[in-house]
Amino acid sequence: MAFDGVFLQKVTAELKEAVDCHIDKIYQPSSDELVFLLRKKGFAKKLLISAKSGAARIHFTESSFENPETPPMLCMLLRKHLSGARLTDILQNGLERVAELLFSATNEMGDRITLRLVCELIGNRSNIILVNDEGRIIDSIRRSDIETSVRLIQPGAKYEYPEGQNKLNPFETDITVIKKSIDCSLPLSKSLLALLDGFSPLICREIEYKAETEGFEYAFNSVIADIKGTGTPMLLIKADGSPFDFTYTEISQYTSSIALNKYQTYCSLLDAFYTERENRSRINSKAHDIIRLVNNIRSRTEKKLALRLNELKQCENREALRINGELIKANLHLIENGSKSARVMNYYDPELKEISIPLNPALSPAANAAKYFKDYKKTYTAEQTLTKLTEEDKQELIYLDSVLESINRCENLAELGEIREELRDAGYIKVTQARRRSKKKNDTSFKEYTSAEGYKILVGKNNRQNDYLTTTLASKSDIWFHTKNIPGSHVIVFCSGQPLSDETVLYAACLAAANSKAADSSNVPVDYTPVKYVKKPSGAKPGMVIYTTNKTVFVTPEVKK
Repeated sequence: MAFDGVFLQKVTAELKEAVDCHIDKIYQPSSDELVFLLRKKGFAKKLLISAKSGAARIHFTESSFENPETPPMLCMLLRKHLSGARLTDILQNGLERVAELLFSATNEMGDRITLRLVCELIGNRSNIILVNDEGRIIDSIRRSDIETSVRLIQPGAKYEYPEGQNKLNPFETDITVIKKSIDCSLPLSKSLLALLDGFSPLICREIEYKAETEGFEYAFNSVIADIKGTGTPMLLIKADGSPFDFTYTEISQYTSSIALNKYQTYCSLLDAFYTERENRSRINSKAHDIIRLVNNIRSRTEKKLALRLNELKQCENREALRINGELIKANLHLIENGSKSARVMNYYDPELKEISIPLNPALSPAANAAKYFKDYKKTYTAEQTLTKLTEEDKQELIYLDSVLESINRCENLAELGEIREELRDAGYIKVTQARRRSKKKNDTSFKEYTSAEGYKILVGKNNRQNDYLTTTLASKSDIWFHTKNIPGSHVIVFCSGQPLSDETVLYAACLAAANSKAADSSNVPVDYTPVKYVKKPSGAKPGMVIYTTNKTVFVTPEVKK
């Protein structure tokens, strides 16, 4: 990513807006993230500082964070030292990726002291360190190993800046010196990266790209001009719409394969770039155990179903057992005791052909007939039981597929929590005594849309919401939509029995397709019918319904999930 020293310089200039703010609240959403609520007259913003490897940064944020129920120890310590403190300045150490927040705080004796929060945003060595007015470390996000570390990061140790890379400052070094210092044995971009302070690989590649057609001096000076000015916060976007990178200057090296979106501020640019990625990362991390559990259950169910289908297939010849018993019974006077087989005429065959029936020589002919009848009865009972069990297995697989699909469409941890509760209620996750005592209710809302005719349309996000939406919230005259034989959301158009236009039908069908496993497919079949024809069978799993008198429309999803 392009969070280089120059980009930090741009962000730091924006953050100075918060100087003279007081710290109202401090949160620690994860082990390597801090959020400060800063306030002053006419100003209130959240400041995010992250020391995550690959996502180290500092900026104002509009994002919401789910904090742990019990604040971590470091969060409590920061609240002790910094709650109510006033931000007096924000500094950057040269072009290094190190930002310092200076606070005026009150110590336990009531004296005013200056505390520094040092944000070292250096790849996998990122750290956030609180330093007292004597230059000693109070604590940090990450502590170093006392025995092996060259640079000691421990409470009470003297704080020292990370070792510099001794690169040339592109603002203070004459361009002729830079040109002479370039290593011609390397590609220009790699040589500049090793030579200049504050430049990311993206910027070095851009200088190399422009230098090929416009010369090195022009390419270099155009970048320096953007740096000395305000620059332009830009988000680089791939053809599929996903964020690729961010920068402060025009990027032309990717030609038409990458689109550029301009932002008003560098903080809003960083917030947009990382919010989606971080949110998905948090969800994936929390969802990992649930997905593994559901996949394991699904695998066991598939194996059970295969075995039962095989046993069911063996029951197909059960009628032959009954016929054998009947034929033996009809020919008892012709069969001798101890016979291994009996050759008799099959009067069930229109051609009255003779057949050979295997016998157990240890049993009498009558006992052999009784055994065939007993096996026939056992097979009949087994077939009835296996038919029921295989249908239950198939329904369970459909349900588990719907759970996996719901997980894939989770947009926050609260929605994931609802799915976890659903699996607990279904008996897939063991409920502890502590959980029984403190059952937490998740409050997540439906996805809401409005049709061209003004009808409200609600979309369930998981099976529990689907159940509530269809069986409780919707009236019998509203219209229900769902993808045909494909796991997905229930969609309700609240029309109170009014006829729907073709436009509304297609729009609601597109919503159903976009919120299903077929979201990336085309020509997706979607069934729709009045809610009064949708029934939930007794004992059915969440989200599982049956419906009749439906119509089907085929659509290609073009709306957001």
